[in-house]
Amino acid sequence: MIHPTASIHPQAKLGTNVRISEFAVIDANVELGAECVVGPHVYLTGLTKIGSGNKFHAGCVVGDAPQDLKYNNEPTRLEIGDNNVFREHVTVHRSNKLSEATAIGSNNLFMAGAHVAHNCVVGNHVIMANGALLGGHAMVQDRAFISGNCLVHQFTRVGTLAIMQGGSAVSKDVPPFTIARGDNGICGLNIVGLRRAGFSAAERLELIKLYHALFRDKKLFRVACAEALKTCTLTSAKVMLEFITAAKRGVCSDTGTSGRNYQEAEV
Repeated sequence: MIHPTASIHPQAKLGTNVRISEFAVIDANVELGAECVVGPHVYLTGLTKIGSGNKFHAGCVVGDAPQDLKYNNEPTRLEIGDNNVFREHVTVHRSNKLSEATAIGSNNLFMAGAHVAHNCVVGNHVIMANGALLGGHAMVQDRAFISGNCLVHQFTRVGTLAIMQGGSAVSKDVPPFTIARGDNGICGLNIVGLRRAGFSAAERLELIKLYHALFRDKKLFRVACAEALKTCTLTSAKVMLEFITAAKRGVCSDTGTSGRNYQEAEV
């Protein structure tokens, strides 16, 4: 199932039942897993290992050199899991150093024009909408949703089940389960996402109380964190606290009650 116009290096490793369309290019150090579909004019390059069941739509460029002036043409790596969808003109760059890889998990959706820069780490079941951009070394945890034209600064983290509203831009970490809004702002919890993910009412209630304690009370942030560490009992709340206490760039701040996206009655 390889179109005669496709250019595939003899050293490239292709899994079983792959489909490769017109004018696709696959370079020597690419390993493509079983059941992958490579659309027209797709370019797979670099030291790139791709799992099974991935789909690359027209014009994707995956594994190319990082856009980093410090990069010195080393054979750096890109690793991709299984069952991801890369829509039209998505770009994913390999890492800028031999000791790290750009890493993408499984079951993710990258919509048209999305960009994953060098040394990024993307988890599982992540959605990046059209035009969303990840700067170098960014981390996106499982089930996060990054809406259209969102910007994630280099070295910034987006926590699990967080959602970024369209056009948001962050250079500070987005805590798990929260909704990012505007520039470095959050405006409540992703209650709908928590319900869909099977979080219990007790877990959602503790997260709401924790959110208010950390982001809406008037205590010093470090004091609120220290107190919460002593009182929170459920795993979900501990996940948020561990994420926040590990932040190196700081975390996004609450935009105020005018921007709240949930009500306590909707737990």
